[in-house]
Amino acid sequence: MKIVLTGSLGNIGKPLTELLVAAGHQVTVISSKRERIPDIERLGAFAAIGSIQDAEFLTETFTGADAVYLMEAWEGIGSLFDQGIDFLYEFRKIARQYVKAVQDSGIKKVIHLSSIGAHSAAGTGSLLVHHHVEQILQTLPEEISIKFMRPVGFFSNIYRWLPTIQSQGKIIQSYGGERKEPWVSPHDIAWTIADEMEKPFSGRTVHYIASDEVSPDEIAAVLGQSIGHQDLKWEVIPGEKLLDQMLSAGINEWVAKGLVAMQQAQEDGSLYEDFYANRPELGRVKLTDFAKEFAQVFNTK
Repeated sequence: MKIVLTGSLGNIGKPLTELLVAAGHQVTVISSKRERIPDIERLGAFAAIGSIQDAEFLTETFTGADAVYLMEAWEGIGSLFDQGIDFLYEFRKIARQYVKAVQDSGIKKVIHLSSIGAHSAAGTGSLLVHHHVEQILQTLPEEISIKFMRPVGFFSNIYRWLPTIQSQGKIIQSYGGERKEPWVSPHDIAWTIADEMEKPFSGRTVHYIASDEVSPDEIAAVLGQSIGHQDLKWEVIPGEKLLDQMLSAGINEWVAKGLVAMQQAQEDGSLYEDFYANRPELGRVKLTDFAKEFAQVFNTK
């Protein structure tokens, strides 16, 4: 098949490109950065340089393809420290560009990278953006098949905690304890999407993706052991205090409030209700596997 991927060569895009090329597909990777061309071509794919907010560029790139993989990235919209960005508006804008480009190019097979929490219009904090994007994509004509991929929290997001782990020897969040929750590796997401590209497309389907189920206390223990900090703790602070810390650091107010609300949904389990109602088979990468990678990064900082 001829497949177009958005998302450049990120944590998911690079392994996904490798898998699809190895499977014999003709892959085009969209990137906003011209300097990415050599890296894309080394993987055996074609590069298309432009913006996912440009419907004409997307239409031209999608035309002639058999399937497209669509995603939106917070970082691709702008800095989380930019108070002037309306992230919900920007996510919705990208979704509308996708709708126009998919229709105008004649694409009939779409895989969209959504998120846990996309099932609900309330109570998921900043994950609300994914619900809105799914709803906009649902307006596409019925003959266009869409597979909505809803991964849970990424192991790779744990790297955001490095500053407090290094400076205070703690993981500091507004929830914690012994209650297990699902986590996922970008590699398992890439493997799942590559598999779904090979399977039949029909109507609109939802696919949850997870690699492991572990509690906050288990994460602290396993990561602590991997970096030689046996006393690494997961410290729980009030949501109001975490919010104050993020706002003081300059994080976009809507994002900061959304992250605290998301953690509340993690704490009470409501974020995962639809996930457990449609529980997937867990992937290959476990917390212990990620911990080895984390230790390598930790020791180079």
